[in-house]
Amino acid sequence: QVQLVESGGGLVQAGASLRVSCTASGRTFAKGWFRQAPGKVRQFVGGISPSGGTTRYADSVKGRFIISRDNVKNTVTLEMNNLKPEDTAVYFCAARRYNAYPSEFDRDYDDWGQGTQVTVSS
Repeated sequence: QVQLVESGGGLVQAGASLRVSCTASGRTFAKGWFRQAPGKVRQFVGGISPSGGTTRYADSVKGRFIISRDNVKNTVTLEMNNLKPEDTAVYFCAARRYNAYPSEFDRDYDDWGQGTQVTVSS
């Protein structure tokens, strides 16, 4: 099992930027970011292939969020720009152990971080 630890959440105002990172204890393949707001189902934010050559984003964040990864440090970073109050949620990092495709389905991911809170005030 791979341990995933997120960091970097916090409270910001609308329009601000924030970066959250996830460090893995071992090698992983595709990585994804999901988020869950109170009373709502967990939703896909974006994902990245092992090489970083393929990234996918939910329509709601496309053009505002950027995912990158550093395979030497075993980290994946979610850079969030022009944040909106509706981006408020707990953000989770997820990893696939054997598959390179950054799926939008949470059931496809094997390991999960504990989550980090992102709050955007209006």
